[in-house]
Amino acid sequence: MDDTAAPLVIVDAANVVGSVPDGWWRDRRGAAERLRDRLASDGLPGRRGPVEIVLVVEGAARGVESVPGVRVESAPGSGDDHMVALVDGAGDRPVLVVTADRELRRRVTALGADVTGPRSAPR
Repeated sequence: MDDTAAPLVIVDAANVVGSVPDGWWRDRRGAAERLRDRLASDGLPGRRGPVEIVLVVEGAARGVESVPGVRVESAPGSGDDHMVALVDGAGDRPVLVVTADRELRRRVTALGADVTGPRSAPR
């Protein structure tokens, strides 16, 4: 399937890994890699059908590699700004952003994206 026709799911890696106090702060890159791997194997709970998953990383997690099923993008600056740019560039595709960040939620919904919280991501 052509990914441009599939819904786009943008995952705020920092926000999702930060929602579980499991020591992620000691190894931010490793936490982002574990999230990436869970997304690749489990997808998003409750979502059916093909989707394009983009995991946005920033800071110490930059440089995490993509894997089949999950494209990883290292934000060159602010992760929030990068996610807003991805939503803005999605055209007419349906977009779902996974984050609890209130300001990011406001920014992406203003562009037409749907939003869900970190509990929607696999644990």
